[in-house]
Amino acid sequence: MAVKLNRRAYDHAKRLIAKEKVVLDERDDWSEHQPSAAQENEFREQHGFGEYGKWYLGLDDEEPDDTKAHYKFPYGDFENVHRCGVLSAEVRAAQYKHFDIESAAAHLHGMLDELRVHQAH
Repeated sequence: MAVKLNRRAYDHAKRLIAKEKVVLDERDDWSEHQPSAAQENEFREQHGFGEYGKWYLGLDDEEPDDTKAHYKFPYGDFENVHRCGVLSAEVRAAQYKHFDIESAAAHLHGMLDELRVHQAH
């Protein structure tokens, strides 16, 4: 699989975190918080693949860019960055040895945890 970091998505996530458009949830929450296939389809139909792709840290070059299969490692709900999504992406990227994606997700994870500390005080 030729999966590489989606820089547009990474930059988008950093901007959202800077604006505090986040959900500071726990890692195990992702199964409940990640968008359903119907939500993904609705967002894609309304906004197109360009906007849809901003929510996925990985791009699979072996899949056409106008298919859902092209986009890997989701991290949010099309509105907010979810800490659980970032943690899930970080762990899965490490498992599959996508080190650029793992590193980007780890950086986002650090940004989110910093926000958590500031909000706790």
